[in-house]
Amino acid sequence: MASLTVENYVKAIFKICLGEDSPRATTGQLAAALSVSPGTVTSMLKTLSESRLATYTPYEGVRLTDEGNQLALRVLRRHRLIETFLAQALEMGWDEVHDDAEQMEHVISDKLIERIAARLGQPQFDPHGDPIPTADGQMPVLPTHSLADCPADTRFRLARVVDQSPDFLRYLTQSGLHLNVQGRVLVHRAEARAITIEVEDRQITLGHEAAEKLQVAVGADLAIPDRVRVIPGPHFASQKTRAT
Repeated sequence: MASLTVENYVKAIFKICLGEDSPRATTGQLAAALSVSPGTVTSMLKTLSESRLATYTPYEGVRLTDEGNQLALRVLRRHRLIETFLAQALEMGWDEVHDDAEQMEHVISDKLIERIAARLGQPQFDPHGDPIPTADGQMPVLPTHSLADCPADTRFRLARVVDQSPDFLRYLTQSGLHLNVQGRVLVHRAEARAITIEVEDRQITLGHEAAEKLQVAVGADLAIPDRVRVIPGPHFASQKTRAT
C-alpha cells in the first residue's frame, strides 16, 4: 500500500500535467503545489522512479507511469467522493470539505469508498465541479470554457470552480455564484479586464483573474446533463482536455 506522501506526490504530478496540458511536471511546480523545498521534491522523485510509479529526468521533469496514473486516479476518486459525501450527506459547505477529504482519502478503504459511491448514485462531479474518476479509471468530461473568454450576451452555466480556496468559495457563495447556477454575460470590457454578469436578477462585476477561475458550460451544454461521456485512463492524461 502506498504511503500518504507517495499518494500526495502522484496526485500532484497528475493534476499538474493535466492542468498544464504538459506531459511532465517540473520540480518547481511540485515544490509550490506541495509546499516543500525543491531538494525534498528531487529526493522523492527518485523514490517514485525506483517504485516504477514515475519516470524522472533531471532538468526536464517527471511523468507518471501507467501504474502511477492508476494510483493517482484512485486517490482522486477517493478525495472527490469524500467531498461529495460530506457536502450531500452531512450538508457541509463547499468551502469546508477539502481539508477533511484530504485527510480521509489516505485511510478510507476501497470497499467503503465504493459503498459511498453507490449510496450517492455514482456521481460524476464533486461539489466544485471536478470530475470524479470511475472505479475502472475513466474520467467524465464536460466541455467548458473560461468565463473570462465569454463575450457579451453569452448565456452560461457555472460548471466548475478552479480556485477552491475557502475565501474564494465563500465570496462566490455571497455573490450568488454556486455550482450549476445559470447566468448571462452583460458586458465584457476586455480593455479593463472586467466582466459584468447577471445571475438570479443580480449583477456582479468580476475581474479577469476571478473570471478565469470559473469554468462555464455554454450553448448545447447549458442544461445540466444526467450523464456525460468519459475518456479512458490511464492514458487520457496526455489528451488535450481541461477536465481535472
